[in-house]
Amino acid sequence: MKRLVMIMLVSLSVSGCAFNSVLISYPSQIAPIKAALNRPTTSPIYHQLDDKINGADKLLYAQEAGRVAQIGGDFSASKGYYDKAIDAYQAFDEQATLSISDTGAKASSLLINDNVIPYRGPGFERIMLHQYQALNHLFSGDSEAALVEVRRSNQLQSSEQARYQKSMQGVQSMANGTIDAEINKLGQAAGNTTSSFLNAYSYYTTGLLYELLGEANDAFIDYRKAAQITPNNPYLQQDLVRLAKQLSMPQADDFVRRWGDANPASAGQGQVVLLVERDFVPEKQSFTVPFSIHGNWQTASLATYYPDRSPVRPAQINGLGRRLTAAPLANIDALAITALKEALPAALFRQAARIYAKSEMARRVRSDSKKANNQFDAAALAIQIFNVVTEQPDRRSWLTLPKQAQIARDYVDAGRYAIQLDQGQAQTIDVQSGRTTLIWIIDTGNYTRFYSIII
Repeated sequence: MKRLVMIMLVSLSVSGCAFNSVLISYPSQIAPIKAALNRPTTSPIYHQLDDKINGADKLLYAQEAGRVAQIGGDFSASKGYYDKAIDAYQAFDEQATLSISDTGAKASSLLINDNVIPYRGPGFERIMLHQYQALNHLFSGDSEAALVEVRRSNQLQSSEQARYQKSMQGVQSMANGTIDAEINKLGQAAGNTTSSFLNAYSYYTTGLLYELLGEANDAFIDYRKAAQITPNNPYLQQDLVRLAKQLSMPQADDFVRRWGDANPASAGQGQVVLLVERDFVPEKQSFTVPFSIHGNWQTASLATYYPDRSPVRPAQINGLGRRLTAAPLANIDALAITALKEALPAALFRQAARIYAKSEMARRVRSDSKKANNQFDAAALAIQIFNVVTEQPDRRSWLTLPKQAQIARDYVDAGRYAIQLDQGQAQTIDVQSGRTTLIWIIDTGNYTRFYSIII
C-alpha cells in the first residue's frame, strides 16, 4: 500500500505546474475570460493569466493572453505576450534531446494523462500566432516588422507540416473501431478542409500586406495560394483579376472570363478592406474508447469535437453608401477539427500505453496484497480512485481564436462614415482618396470591436 501511494504521489508531483489541467479541464479555466470578452470592459483582463505563463503550459497561456489583449485593442501588451509564445515555440525547436523535466512529464503521463506533457500547440496555432503578431505590428504603425511576421507565417505553413509528418514516424497504426469512427466523424465535420497546415486567412493577410506596401507580385502569389484553399470567395477572385491585369500576366484574360472584370477606383475614392472575425473556436469534448487488456475490458478518454458545426452568418456591413456582404475566407474551427483528426493516432498510441501501465500497476498491487494477505481491499480501492480521477482527456487548445474569418473589399468616396456590423452599434471610420482603410472587426458573439488604420 505504501508503494502504491508513493507511485501516485510521485506521478502527480512530476506534473508540476501543469497540475491545473490534470484535474481541471482547460476549457473551464478559460470560460470566465471568454465571458469577459463578450461584454464591454476597460480592465486588462489578460492579467488574469499572468501567473500561469511561467508554468508548464506557458506557451498556451501566452497565446491566450496575447489574443485577449489584442481583442481588447492593447496591441503593445499583445506583442509582449506573443513574443513569449514565439520564444516557447523556438525552445521546442531547439530542444535536441529530452530534458529531465520532459522525460519526467512523459513518464508521468503514462500514469496520469497527456495534460502533464508541456503544451506545444498544433501547427495551425503557430501559424496564426505569427499572423496575429503581424497585425499587432501593422496596427502599431510598424509595417516592416509586420512583413517579417507574415513571411514567417508563410514559411511555417510548410515547415510545420514537415515537423508533424516527422513526429508521426514510428507511431503505430492501431485497430480500434471507436477511433476509426471518430476520425470519420471529424473528417465529415471539417468539410472540405483536408489539412490543418494550409490557412487561407494567413495567406490572404500576407498578400494584403504585400499589396499595401507596394509588392504586387508577392501579393499575387499569396492571393493565389489563398484562392487554391478557398476558391469561391468573390473578393479574392477580384483581387486576382486586378493584380493579374496590373502585372500584365497571361492569366488575366482567363481570370476576367471566369470571374468578371475588376472595377477600378474612381477619382476621389479610397479603398476599404474589412477583415471580419466571428465567434470563438469550439472547445474540445471527450469520448470513451474501450480496450481489452489481459482479457479485461478497460476504458479511456480522448478528446474530440462535436461534429455538428453550426453555420456562421455572413457579416453585413452597413454605412458605406451601400451594404457589403462579407464572404467566408477560412473556417478556423475546421482547422482545429482537422488538427485533432491528424493527432488522434498518436494520442491513441499514448493512451494504449497508459492503460497498459495502469493495468500493470493494478495487477502488481493485487498480487502484492494477496501475498501479504492484507490491505487488498484498500489498495484496490485506492488504485481505482486514482485511475478514475486521472482519466482526463487532453482538451487544451487556443480557445480565444475566432471560429471563422471573412473578408469584404470595396472602393468608396473619401469621407467619414458610421459603419455597422449587421444591426449593431455604429463605429466611425475615415476614408481618404487614393489610400486604403483597413478595418478589423472582431465579433466575439455578444460584443463587437472595430479597429481601423489608413495605409
